[in-house]
Amino acid sequence: MGKTLEEVLTANAAYAENFGNKADLPMSPGRRFTILTCMDARLDPAKLAGLAEGDAHVIRNAGGRASDDAIRSLVISYKLLGTREWFVIHHTNCGMETFSDETIRRLLASSLETAVLGEQGWHDQGEGPGSIEGEFVDWLTIQDPRQSVYTDVQRIRSHPLVPETISIYGYLYDVRTGQLIEVPEATAIGKVLRG
Repeated sequence: MGKTLEEVLTANAAYAENFGNKADLPMSPGRRFTILTCMDARLDPAKLAGLAEGDAHVIRNAGGRASDDAIRSLVISYKLLGTREWFVIHHTNCGMETFSDETIRRLLASSLETAVLGEQGWHDQGEGPGSIEGEFVDWLTIQDPRQSVYTDVQRIRSHPLVPETISIYGYLYDVRTGQLIEVPEATAIGKVLRG
């Protein structure tokens, strides 16, 4: 058994031992909101938003982007599980700002080994085989984090499966301070259109 696997299973055993009455939590989130945010390990959505198990849905992907799959989850969150407010939270110093679609496509075509970020940008340290399948993925990279929050809130607000009664808020999480910083233009476009 690998070290990481052993650590995870040990932690889970301790968690399960003190699970208490969490089996009685309802399927719907008690505070009726959802957070869409980045998978970055420096973000702990439960801590930054004061959540306990059962409080809210948390959807995570690279960059916290409003991808088709993220919107699918948001729609399920309100339609079947009753959420009424959504937070789009991107963050400062995001890895999605360090490359372009062309960069990752080139890296994947060259090799499937892990790439390294150096002074000259991303480069492969391993050799092939690679794959051209990266050409067919929209990687949703980020050039400007405030703009990406706005773009994602706008995309969600205008999506035909999102009702006008959902409030959508746009924020940046500062990885240096732990603070949430509102992107006012994103929140403005995400406001409830029909109450």
